[in-house]
Amino acid sequence: MSNEIVVAGVGMTPFLKPSARTPYTVLGAAAVREALADAGLDYRDIGQAYVGYCYGDTTSGQRALYEVGMSTVPIFNVNNACATGSSALFLARQAVASGVTDCALALGFEQMAPGALDTVWQDRPGPLDRFLGVIDELQGPSKAPLAIRLFGAAGVEYAERHGTSPRTFAEIASKARRHAAHNERAIFRDPVTAEQVLEAPAIYGLLTRLQCCPPTCGAAAAIVCTREFAQRHGLPVRVVIRAQACQTDSPATFEQRSAISCVGYDMAQATARAVYEQAGIGPDGVDVVELHDCFTVNELLTYEALGLCGEGEAERFITDGDNTYGGRIVTNPSGGLLSKGHPLGATGLAQCAELNWQLRGECGARQVEGARIALQHNLGLGGACVVTLFERATH
Repeated sequence: MSNEIVVAGVGMTPFLKPSARTPYTVLGAAAVREALADAGLDYRDIGQAYVGYCYGDTTSGQRALYEVGMSTVPIFNVNNACATGSSALFLARQAVASGVTDCALALGFEQMAPGALDTVWQDRPGPLDRFLGVIDELQGPSKAPLAIRLFGAAGVEYAERHGTSPRTFAEIASKARRHAAHNERAIFRDPVTAEQVLEAPAIYGLLTRLQCCPPTCGAAAAIVCTREFAQRHGLPVRVVIRAQACQTDSPATFEQRSAISCVGYDMAQATARAVYEQAGIGPDGVDVVELHDCFTVNELLTYEALGLCGEGEAERFITDGDNTYGGRIVTNPSGGLLSKGHPLGATGLAQCAELNWQLRGECGARQVEGARIALQHNLGLGGACVVTLFERATH
């Protein structure tokens, strides 16, 4: 397979609170129309479509895309937990790289309800049962929502292992707001201090309310194609996917009896290493990162999993300002999930959109100067991790 697939166009709606009650059909169609306009293509140019969402009925992908066009092309619905959007992108890129089609669409959307994520189907085994069993063993039973229990326990474990201050985690949430202040599509743009983060209501472990991403509604899309397709259609080649990998859990996830392993640390580390090997580029060559900061804990863990700093070095990475403008590598210039919002199916493609805009130099006040290489990390517990490396095209 070619390891350079062109990202022809991207689109993204502003992210909204569930109280806005905007239907997924409206959100999804808006993101696709923006991506098509960005690429300079018509819906009839799309050869296949992959549509990601977690909360919806069987053919919601078709229902959303039929608002844009009905061209008879295959439409595949994708559900891979919080990694759904990037999984749709992975499948679209794979279809183009394998020669099945020369142009594919990835769309992700979510129309969410207020409140924390929890199990929907109570009459069958839950996909996170084994993970929660480890957490019960380590931290004892709790009635806290499942994702908060998992990441909260991982934060406690990390802090005990490395002596990390609660303020360090809070600084991540404060940084997210500073970045989101310049993102008109983010849901939370008002600044907060680390002190305000720490004073917010306690949720579980080290986590306070301002350290948890909000339930959000929104959509994002990307169109990928071959260079030959781009040339035939007179499209500018601005950004390419240089490398991409998707992995699931290994036996170590449960064998280590570690909350950190249960929230995908090992999976993310292995996936990132696969991408660096494919690309021939290490973490030192990356200019900007959008990573899966569903909780402040996961952003901190992911610095180390992606190799942005060494194991146990995340606190210094944060306190030295190496995770923001003027530091070593800007992480989540969009504001991330913590401030931009986390509509599950859309998140991975929203990260893709942000990084494409960064590499194209189109981000205004939040632009990362000279960005040439961008890394995306999207994680779903249960589990799936997709890591993608984008590069600004030079020819």
